[in-house]
Amino acid sequence: MKKTIYSKYDKSRIGTLPRVLFEGRIVVVLTERDAEKAVRYLLSQPILGVDTETRPSFKKGQAHQVALLQVSSYDVCFLFRLNQLGLSPSVKRLLEDTRVPKIGLSLRDDLLSLHKLGDFKAGYFIDLQDHVREIGVEDLSLQKLYANFFAQKISKREQLTNWEADILQDKQKLYAATDAWSCIMLYEELMRLEETGDYELIKVIDDVQRNSA
Repeated sequence: MKKTIYSKYDKSRIGTLPRVLFEGRIVVVLTERDAEKAVRYLLSQPILGVDTETRPSFKKGQAHQVALLQVSSYDVCFLFRLNQLGLSPSVKRLLEDTRVPKIGLSLRDDLLSLHKLGDFKAGYFIDLQDHVREIGVEDLSLQKLYANFFAQKISKREQLTNWEADILQDKQKLYAATDAWSCIMLYEELMRLEETGDYELIKVIDDVQRNSA
């Protein structure tokens, strides 16, 4: 039976879906010594999921620098606290690596934020948004994509919390790790569907399109 995928996903359905959470080990990285160990492990993996978090700003004209870089394998996610670590030599080596594919979503924004911490030449990054467009999916947020492809919900409850807090809460850690890890899951499912053609795309016409037709 072919998997059904929608060009646009009804956001109202997401709340009814079971929640998905990263079930692996989460490691917070605060020092260059720990970063070196983390990067050594990560670059030994076949594929990585990446994301960043920035402290939200609630004042017009105010902006914060990226505070967290989360990089996950299948079963371990490292949270690099960039507000304390900065763009350290090991973090830079990870970002410049050209061998291990690093999967993310809207990577242009993430890389621009990271470049504000220091200069580096981005290595092997793959943006999920480029691939889902190829098969006709128009809703590009991580939450909608995961719901569309796996019928599971990624909670965004912790997104607007303080990512520069002295100590990250367990809920924040789990949120950050889930976002990075889920990029691997989505990419591998996309590759499977593109290779097998084992899906049916349902073209959803919204009210704006309907009225202009």
